[in-house]
Amino acid sequence: MDIAPELISFVKFWATVVLLAGSAIAASVHALLTRETPSSALGWIGVSMLFPPVGPLLYYMFGVNRVRIRARRLDAASRHGLGAHRPGANAELRDYSAMLDRRRLGLAGAGDRLSAWPVVPGNMVDVLHNGEQAYPPMLEAIERARRFVYLTTYILETNRVGKRFIAALARAADRGVDVRVLVDGVGEYYAWPGRRPVRLLHKRGVAAARFLPPRLFPPSLRINLRNHRKILVTDAGIAFTGGMNIGDRHMASQPGGTEDMHFRFAGPIVRQLEAVFLSDWAFATGKQTGISRRHLPEIGQAACRSVENGPTRDTERLATLLQTAVSSARHRILIMTPYFLPGPGLVGALQTAALRGLDVSIVLPAKNNLPFVEWASRHGLSELMLRGVKIYYRPPPFAHTKLFVIDGDYALVGSPNLDPRSLRLNFELAIEIFDAAGVGRLAEHIDTTIERSHVYTLKALRRRRWPTRLRDSFFWLFSPYL
Repeated sequence: MDIAPELISFVKFWATVVLLAGSAIAASVHALLTRETPSSALGWIGVSMLFPPVGPLLYYMFGVNRVRIRARRLDAASRHGLGAHRPGANAELRDYSAMLDRRRLGLAGAGDRLSAWPVVPGNMVDVLHNGEQAYPPMLEAIERARRFVYLTTYILETNRVGKRFIAALARAADRGVDVRVLVDGVGEYYAWPGRRPVRLLHKRGVAAARFLPPRLFPPSLRINLRNHRKILVTDAGIAFTGGMNIGDRHMASQPGGTEDMHFRFAGPIVRQLEAVFLSDWAFATGKQTGISRRHLPEIGQAACRSVENGPTRDTERLATLLQTAVSSARHRILIMTPYFLPGPGLVGALQTAALRGLDVSIVLPAKNNLPFVEWASRHGLSELMLRGVKIYYRPPPFAHTKLFVIDGDYALVGSPNLDPRSLRLNFELAIEIFDAAGVGRLAEHIDTTIERSHVYTLKALRRRRWPTRLRDSFFWLFSPYL
């Protein structure tokens, strides 16, 4: 009697059982040891144990932060010689008493522990509304560059505006300027195949790289961990950052255009933005470059600091800084953001501020370009509104502007949205601005927007039909990844 076929079948059966059970157990143990919250750990354990092998595969693709491990190894090297310290509980606190109002010394000290960079005085900050105001000075800065141009963006469209930038970058490279462009590996897919920006830049002789591009072979499906920063730095001593990508959609005057806000900085803060770019460039390419040693004089009144956030850090520094800033407020908290899915810590801080009698106002777009984010956001508004937080919906067009203002003398601006993707999964850059005059203008912009917005009431929230409530609640379940 030939028992070989039966033996082979027996071995295959039990090998499959061991493989499926082993992958489910391994994923469950990893989730138990590494996930940040009990609900997250329990959810991934359930998916892994109930649906092998699909559950463990999904956990590998979306639940494991592999970049954090890799970035720990690269980060120290990429920052070598840039003058930044390692942020943490033992970071040396600096004396800002001669620079800042005493009411902001505690907040500045918290920033010292959370950020690698100090607050630096003497900066000029210009507010640029929409592509109409932002793109011309950015293109002019590229044209005037003689030594280097560093540009990073989440999206570089290859339409009319994008082509102008590509042409300007190519001209700079042709005249011997060190031009480097970093485009997010997923954001690049906003352009059609054959018109992807990195390929077009390479054809024009411009050094360009993709940040963590997804690929099938070898497998590298990093969908969540994106570089959402927007930075342009040149040797002219100016830098641009904010929430604006590069493309026709940010020309607000055209049909369907998006409103947004960008910022031009001059002064010592520019060195920090240059360092952030070089760190990202080293991360993406493995090529390290020292920061330029040119003198950056103090030419303005604003004190500023860069705050990096991303999955390369153990501390969710931006979320912690936001909560600290809310706790330091004495009169007003003004927030304008396109996507609002705050975590429990920030929700609690905003509730406490409203209960203290502060004016806490949040401005959201009435028409969102990502409806499912709007639906998920609406589900969680009641717990804020019950405590006195005011919610306003601004009329179209869609506004991509991101502003966080405290008491009219402190602002946090840049690329982050107030959602889990920005606060936990993306590489983001925010700039702290300590300046009553400049921040006051940002507060006026929000107040003006509120005047033409409509207030959203608890009555309106509760009046939603049950299919709408069900839809909002369903998408809220996926808010950690929206």
